[in-house]
Parts: sequence; structure tokens; C-alpha cells
Amino acid sequence: MGKYFGTDGFRGEANVVLTVEHAFKVGRFLGWYYGQDHKAKVVIGKDTRRSSYMFEYALVAGLTASGANAYLLHVTTTPSVSYVTRTENFDCGIMISASHNPFYDNGIKVINGKGHKLEAEVEAKIEAYIDGEIDELPLAKKEDIGRTVDYAAGRNRYIGYLISLATRSFEDMKIGLDCSNGSAFMIAKSVYDALGAKTYVINCEPDGTNINTNCGSTHIEVLQQYVKENHLDVGFAYDGDADRCIAVDEKGNVIDGDLILYVCGKYLMENGRLNGDTIVTTVMSNLGLYKACDKIGMKYEKTAVGDKYVYENMCKNNFSLGGEQSGHIIFSKHATTGDGILTSLMIMEVILEKKMSLSRLAEPVKIYPQLLQNVRVADKKTARENPEVIKAVDNVAAELGDEGRILVRESGTEPVIRVMVEAATDELCAKYVAQVVDVMKAEGLAVKA
Repeated sequence: MGKYFGTDGFRGEANVVLTVEHAFKVGRFLGWYYGQDHKAKVVIGKDTRRSSYMFEYALVAGLTASGANAYLLHVTTTPSVSYVTRTENFDCGIMISASHNPFYDNGIKVINGKGHKLEAEVEAKIEAYIDGEIDELPLAKKEDIGRTVDYAAGRNRYIGYLISLATRSFEDMKIGLDCSNGSAFMIAKSVYDALGAKTYVINCEPDGTNINTNCGSTHIEVLQQYVKENHLDVGFAYDGDADRCIAVDEKGNVIDGDLILYVCGKYLMENGRLNGDTIVTTVMSNLGLYKACDKIGMKYEKTAVGDKYVYENMCKNNFSLGGEQSGHIIFSKHATTGDGILTSLMIMEVILEKKMSLSRLAEPVKIYPQLLQNVRVADKKTARENPEVIKAVDNVAAELGDEGRILVRESGTEPVIRVMVEAATDELCAKYVAQVVDVMKAEGLAVKA
């Protein structure tokens, strides 16, 4: 990770960590970088945060000042920017969003011409320009100055693409959508209405400050209650930029990313559409998922945490399905990034084609209780490699055997060691996490926040 760009773009509190000056310089560099041998075309989308408009104008100023043309999708989802970028020959795309973060945060995600996250080496050059380590870039003059184009049509084409992926009508299906007061509010209902569903929508009135606030995929209890009260067949909750989806079955049970991978993976495998009969997961996926996969002969890969690493593995091995517990699910036949609305459509395909409720489809997976505790430390490497900590972790692993697991890893963004235990009961999880954390404290490795 770089100084400004992490695994998911340049993100932080608006006008504190991420400023309009930063956004202007990002635009200036991208407009120059992609426009060295032709007139650059850059497409921009944004979520519903109040600061997104501010950053949109700053990016446009930078891009056009460097001679690029800026095409505005306006409020839209991250996966729609990826789709438009790769299908309509843009040099790159920019999404202004901090995903599931609070409204006062924001971020700049840059997507390359193939619809993938921007290459690290280009991000490093942007950072060098922001910090004044690269000579000032030339300004466009006269007719070379870029222009701004209203490109809402691109978003509409993406909506049409999603509708085209449905295999049958959703007529008579009662479907709940929690749009998180975010990007999905412009797209999700249109898609489900067009497919004939009886669509029930909540959290679809963004005001610039209510995105992700007690709603969406990070507050799934809201949709759980709504599905039960209204006797819906299924519910889908998205995050702020709609690249995640968490489902709720007809009984109000949460169907997280692990369960979605199982339901969709099994269906694709049965139909000969799961390349290598393999799904790609991260190390945080639940042991219950792996045990259920073993029973049906579905193989799995494990990557580091982050949809970036999931997609890298999928590309390298030509796998068709991968994702995270959090609901970032990637269907490589249809998209190059996690897409919440697409994911919900793929779940609907399984429900309709199998003629089974979502609760029955997910029933074979017995999720193990999981407990994660963050321990703040002075030095992550020293804490992770401490002999007594290693011994404590090995002892827990031996005691758990095949009926649980322990995972101790360093945070990629904070001075924190994450201790996670899965076991048959919540009590066992608490017991084994405490064993390791107590050793870290006894060794003087833990520090106060």
C-alpha cells in the first residue's frame, strides 16, 4: 500500500485526510498520464455523500485542465463505473465513494481501462505528483482544454445490462431492497421493477448525510425485521456504493458472503459453469463453509483478506466465482469487481431455477461461531513472531483440532494484531481468544489505544 492509496483507493475524512486539492491533483495527473498520445476520456461516478459533489468538481477541473474529457455518470454504483469503463473504451474510470464508511468519509477509486483496480505503479506516480516529487504538469490551452459531458446514458446502459442477465421473470416474488441511502437508490428498484418483482424498498432517500447510517449491509438487522414484518420472499441489502450484497432469507436469517458463495457455487457446479469446481474465498471465510463444500466435492482457494486478492486469484486460475464474508462477490463471467445488485440477481436465478427458498438452499452450511478481537501493539511483526504467542496459538490449534480454527494476523492499516477463533460454541471462542490475548499482554506486547 502507498502513502495515500490503500487496497481500495484514496480514502479518509473529507477535507481532513482527503481534500479537494488532492482530488484536483489526481485529476491533473490522470488527464495528463492518459492523454500523452491522444485526447484522454475519463468517466466519473459518485455516491450520495455530501462531499462527493465537491470532489467530483475538483476531479473534473483537474482532468479538463490537463486536456482530458470528463464524462459524468452522476450518482451511480462502483460496479457501473467499472462496466462503463471497460465496455465503452474509456482510458480509466473514477468512483467517488468511501463504500460502507460513515458519510463524513470519502474516497477516490481509480479503475483502469479493463475495469480493474488501477495498477499500483500508476498509483505510486499519482502520489509522487501529489507530494511534489514530479515536475509540474503542462496545462492544456485553447482548443486542447478538456470538456465535461453529461453521461447519464452510460448508467442507463448498465441498468439494461443487469436486466438482460436475468434468466426469467420475477413476477409474484416479493423482494425487499435496502439501498443504504446510497448509490443503489438510482438503480436497484429500476432493475427489479423491470423484471416484474413486487419490490419493497427501504432506505432509499439519501440526503447527503444518511448513507450507511443504521441501514444497508452493515446494519442488516433493519432488513431482517422488514422482511419478517412484510412476509417477503427474500431481501437484499447493499452498501454505500453497492459493490456488496448481504441477503436475508424468508425467515429473516442473514445470508452473508460465505453462504452466498455456497448457494451460487453449488448451483453453478451442478450446471457445469463453475470453472475448476472451485470457489475463491479469503482466510476469514467460516469453517462451516469449507466443511459444506467438502461434502459436495466443491473445491476452494483461500487468499488474503480483500476482494483485490480474490480477483487476482480468479484471474490467474480462470475461476468464475469468488468473494468475501462481507458480501463482495465476483462473478467473473459478468463483472471484474464485486457487484451487489448483480449478486442479488444471481441469487434470484438460483431460487427460481431450483424452485427452493433461500433458507433451504443455504441450510447445508452450519456456520461456526466466530470471535475476533483486535489487540493494539507497539510493533506488529514483533508481536506476531513472539515465541510465547506462537506457542499459545499452536496450543489452541491443537485443542480445536478439526472442530475449529484460530487465525492470528496483522492488520494491513493499523498497529493491530487480529485474533480470530472459530469453534463449536461462543464460550469456546471466548476461551481460546482470551488464552492468546492474555499471553500477548503478559509478554508486554499489547499497548493502550
